[in-house]
Amino acid sequence: MARLPTTVINKVLDRLDRRTRGVALTVGGMGALMTGGKATAIGLLSKGLKDIEAEWRAQHPDFQGGVRERWQHAIEFYEQTHQDPTNRKLHIVGIPIIVGGTTGLLIWPRYTPPWFLSAGAFGFGWALNFVGHGLYEKNAPAFADDPLSFVAGPIWDLMHLKQVLKRGGDPMAAAA
Repeated sequence: MARLPTTVINKVLDRLDRRTRGVALTVGGMGALMTGGKATAIGLLSKGLKDIEAEWRAQHPDFQGGVRERWQHAIEFYEQTHQDPTNRKLHIVGIPIIVGGTTGLLIWPRYTPPWFLSAGAFGFGWALNFVGHGLYEKNAPAFADDPLSFVAGPIWDLMHLKQVLKRGGDPMAAAA
């Protein structure tokens, strides 16, 4: 398969506003990871998340907090954008699958059986999350507006799951 010249890609990206470009680069990074391009994936994800964060800062000019306050804002935003119980359940299942799939895609040599299993897990986990947002929550994934959601989301879900398991409850109750 022929590769698009970098100049063509740059011309397209330059026509997009910063947030849209950031989301496109982030999604492109996920796509690159699915094709085995580990360094390319990390580069695209980094650039995309940097653009989304710059746009977030531009949209919040009054924000003066440090890392702790920024983190708290990301957690609150994530919770606000994940209110539907079915979407939460899909995320409690999907996010650990994504994290496991991502780990496998990064550590296994590409195109080996464990790498393919990781790619399937990665894609399946994202499919669960997209179904949750598209059919139930009716909004875009949180990372499209707040790049810290890539980290805040899994931690938020893990915190809720841990609380429920500590009480001896049903893991799906973490979605409530």
